[in-house]
Amino acid sequence: MKIIIPMAGLGKRMRPHTLTTPKPLLDIAGKSIVSRLITDISEMLNEPIEEVAYIIGDFGKQVEEDLYKLSEELNLKAKIYYQYEALGTAHALYMAKDSLSGNVLVAYADTLFYTTFKADISEDACIWVKKIDNPSQFGVVELDHQGYITRFVEKPKEFVSDLAIIGIYYFKDASALLREIEFLLENNITGNGEYQLTDALERLMNKGMKIKAAEVQGWFDCGNKNAVLQTHQEIFKLGKFQKTNLLPENITGSVIHQPCYIAEDVKIIDSEIGPYVSIGNGTIVENAKIENSIIYSHASIQNATLRNSMIGSYVKYHNMKDREVSLGDYSEIL
Repeated sequence: MKIIIPMAGLGKRMRPHTLTTPKPLLDIAGKSIVSRLITDISEMLNEPIEEVAYIIGDFGKQVEEDLYKLSEELNLKAKIYYQYEALGTAHALYMAKDSLSGNVLVAYADTLFYTTFKADISEDACIWVKKIDNPSQFGVVELDHQGYITRFVEKPKEFVSDLAIIGIYYFKDASALLREIEFLLENNITGNGEYQLTDALERLMNKGMKIKAAEVQGWFDCGNKNAVLQTHQEIFKLGKFQKTNLLPENITGSVIHQPCYIAEDVKIIDSEIGPYVSIGNGTIVENAKIENSIIYSHASIQNATLRNSMIGSYVKYHNMKDREVSLGDYSEIL
């Protein structure tokens, strides 16, 4: 089994944090989005993963090194492909054409999911879906009585289905998908100016491929700051975070309301932390109250009250009360 993760988007809705770090490499509760995605997929599959292929933009050598390191930590072989132009979901996969063969699972690095079922890789293809309340904002699928997909509908104005595509796809023989993507590109078949994966999928279904829908229990968005913080909460509620051993000398005169993720070398002085707070390596918090927030590494928070906030690495945030903020790396508010 191979996993392909398209992640070349600029993450504009997550700025300023994505100005320095691609969105899939942002940490949530001490673990990057893409690492969580790969781990959750591994738990769902019934067979070992032989390769993970990342499709990235012009993110620089450090990002490539981080992805290779992440894969090594997960005992996976890594490949990196590049999509320099935003020409659509099918075009992104075409950039990884050398990996589009055999059993392949495609997972777009925009969201996380939760499920207790194991993937059925005996099917020709599967698409993961989630029942939602607002289907007009998403691509949805219609099913037959056996749970196979009969139609794709993008952001329906009138109700046709409440099963939204969450961005995870399995193909028993990905070379068949590659042939249909090549057909789209060769014949310049686009939707809204981009080469769409759903067009390739419809061609596969028209040729007889049966695509099963697999419904997940949880689908967590990482599209903007508020969505990330909501996902952050859900991860804590599911217990999907590593609990750290807090050294007494690093936590003085302070109260920690669990659940929280606090890196081992964080110093917290005369503060009240939590619930639903993550604090990264080397951060110092003094005389502060923080809840439902993510604070990245080597930040300094003093004489401050924070809620529903994201604070980047090396930020200095002092003498501010009762604020909800989103500050990129190296910002200073003193």
